Amino acid sequence: MGNKYLITLILAILCIACKEDPKPVLEEELELAVVEEIPEDIYEFGFNLNDYVVKRDTIRRGDTFGIILERNNVGYPKIFNIAEKAKDTFDIRRGLQVGKPYTLLCIKDSLETAKCFIYQPNLEDYVVINFQDSIHAYKSRKPIKYVEKVATGVIEENISLTLEEQGLSPRLAYKMADEIYAWTIDFRRLQKGDRFKVVYTDKYIDDTIYTGVHNIKAAYFEHNKEPFYAFEFETDSVKGIIDYFNEEAKNLRRAFLKAPVKFKRISSRYNLKRRIAVYGYKVRPHKGTDFAAAIGTPIMATADGTVTESRRRGGNGNYVKIRHNATYETQYLHMKSRKVKVGQFVKQGDIIGWVGMTGNTGGPHVCYRFWKNGRQVDPFKQKLPEAKPISDSLKVRYLDFIAPIKVQLDSIPFRETILEETLENKDNLISFKN
Repeated sequence: MGNKYLITLILAILCIACKEDPKPVLEEELELAVVEEIPEDIYEFGFNLNDYVVKRDTIRRGDTFGIILERNNVGYPKIFNIAEKAKDTFDIRRGLQVGKPYTLLCIKDSLETAKCFIYQPNLEDYVVINFQDSIHAYKSRKPIKYVEKVATGVIEENISLTLEEQGLSPRLAYKMADEIYAWTIDFRRLQKGDRFKVVYTDKYIDDTIYTGVHNIKAAYFEHNKEPFYAFEFETDSVKGIIDYFNEEAKNLRRAFLKAPVKFKRISSRYNLKRRIAVYGYKVRPHKGTDFAAAIGTPIMATADGTVTESRRRGGNGNYVKIRHNATYETQYLHMKSRKVKVGQFVKQGDIIGWVGMTGNTGGPHVCYRFWKNGRQVDPFKQKLPEAKPISDSLKVRYLDFIAPIKVQLDSIPFRETILEETLENKDNLISFKN
């Protein structure tokens, strides 16, 4: 009873004290009430967004630079002046594309008048037209970060499923199958138990926007118990030529791709005795190989070379011709549109145009023509050369370059080993507890 009485007495005294002198409590509450949280600075495009009313939208059909600014309280005389002073940097009359995003930075007042227009033609690049005080325009790029990562896997059904189960980008499979091992491993015939490990870099814009796999630095693929190493190496810094070589400096690719497109089927082969019903079954030689593909399918240069023709003419429609060396030339007919110009150097796999139906054609395809010593031949019946070997001087540098990368690659445990060790440790832990 004594303790309960004492506790009751202490509480009563405290209550009286609070009533007699309430000021400290009120002062604390007053201090809490006036504390204002200052927002953190948010920078984008080089501006502190907290200083403006930020309006984001995309270019809609019918939108022009003038219409967008008029909607945001900028008068026509000023719009005309802005356009004239910005045209040397960016043609705002023709450069805006439907669906592309833009940002307006506006004054924090009742009118919210626009003071800066920022246009993004793609995820990386942007154009700033700033008219807060004086008018100036410039192009810039968002900060890009590359993060190196590793991945391993064991094939159960196919490589795409193996990557998907780990939440990895399917682009890894594409790069390994089409860019690295296209001439050494048939990825349509992988075996259960084949395994791989790869060192690659992911690309991020503004630290947060993931844009996919940037490149593969090194890879190891074990197919039918046979090992295949691949290391990325720049052989020509002027032309930016990058190839993949094995641990002995042997180039993994061939001089020519098997086909210039991802095709559905070969609709017509090289045939010097071809007869066509529409021409009365007269012999009309076909000196190309027709790869059927949907309109808009990218057409790739089958080998490194220089564009010698890029134009539209007669039955060829839109076409591109490339000289690869003193012996070989290739030509690509019936394009919807062309991407390259005469004199331009292209690398194997570069997109040079898109499948179409221009010229004399009964359906969407690319007619691929192949010249050897100035004469059109069937590419499927040629013993095509291997890719140009690495020079002796580069070989020494290459072997030094890949030495630490190979150590890194070899030290990566296969995923099956990781799982086995995890299960073994789990079993040991259970035995220890028992």
